[in-house]
Amino acid sequence: MRAPWVGSLRNVETRSLAIAGRVAKSRRHRAQFPSARTAPTIPAMSASADPTRLAEIGDLPLRSGAVLRRARLAYVGYGRLAADGRNAILLTHGYTSSHLFAAPQSAGVAAEGSWSALVGPGRAIDTDRHFVVSSNLLGSSYGSTAPKTDNPATGRPYGPDFPALALPDMILAQRRLLEGLGVRGLKAVVGPSYGGFQAFTWAIEQPDFVRGIVAAVSGLRSPGSLDMDALERRYAAVPGWNGGRHHGSDAMKPLMATMREETLRNYGIEAELAGRFPDAAARAAEIARIARAWAEDFDPLSMLVLGRAANAYDAGPGLARIRARVLYVLSRSDKLFPPSLAPATMRALQAAGADARYAEIDSDHGHLASGTDAAKWAPALREFLDGLPG
Repeated sequence: MRAPWVGSLRNVETRSLAIAGRVAKSRRHRAQFPSARTAPTIPAMSASADPTRLAEIGDLPLRSGAVLRRARLAYVGYGRLAADGRNAILLTHGYTSSHLFAAPQSAGVAAEGSWSALVGPGRAIDTDRHFVVSSNLLGSSYGSTAPKTDNPATGRPYGPDFPALALPDMILAQRRLLEGLGVRGLKAVVGPSYGGFQAFTWAIEQPDFVRGIVAAVSGLRSPGSLDMDALERRYAAVPGWNGGRHHGSDAMKPLMATMREETLRNYGIEAELAGRFPDAAARAAEIARIARAWAEDFDPLSMLVLGRAANAYDAGPGLARIRARVLYVLSRSDKLFPPSLAPATMRALQAAGADARYAEIDSDHGHLASGTDAAKWAPALREFLDGLPG
């Protein structure tokens, strides 16, 4: 039986990367480099506190040939790193979610469903046994270097000048973060949707560093081509878009909120909220509230940058490089990654020599099921992680 949540994630400690420590106005902390004998403690998480830390990872060479100067990643850490540096699990979030998708405050916010029921003391991803790191994607909107970040060369937001990213660029950034934290090997990379893209890419790009991956409500490639040209046309129709130089203006927020509502409904939020909001009008109001809150922070350009990277993602050609064990998980009612994908995906993994297993979540919650119906697959997740070496 899983241990109940005990108020916050306990014993949250980490080694940190080198820069002078200070508290930003957002209450995010810049990490300090510890001495060889000590490691700072990150305050225990709560529903009201923001435990985010910012790690400087240096100049990052990208697959495009560009170099992202003075890149940084936002992250949180749960649990304690073992002396050998090999008990770490990396959590990877979805397309428009954040590194806090498994935190207590993520309920109702994480687009793919909060994973707070899966991560914590005694839970499937047990922070009493593992050092769990969750980083904001490079190019995302929650503290990592992204289009709304100031370009060191100009002192102004990158905006549309932000370089194109590929999934391997994101994995390289995460590896730099992990090595700076003292991680010498990952027990697993675990994530939903776009987080599954990252998990597969980790196994292909860094086969000697990761021992297991869990790709939930995800696939070997993006579910059809995301129409970034159509998305950009929607943006361009908004006065104030200014070719992507909209930072400092609220002009894009109404459209972003509308698109968030569309996304959440497509992901299956109606079924997830039906129990708490049986009245359709009340349910619609709650969806609108969640969408408006998200639109306050998420940058339209991040959606373009990450969407284009997703369109270029295809794990198929690299499957033979995978040495990690694989747990592939789909939801019975998911429209984006339906269970009909499972047979071909498993055949491809097994033909490539991967040690892969499949689990299906019997849920009406669609693309949100890995979070909102966590109890239905937590035993399979726990069993898989317990069976990994180290």
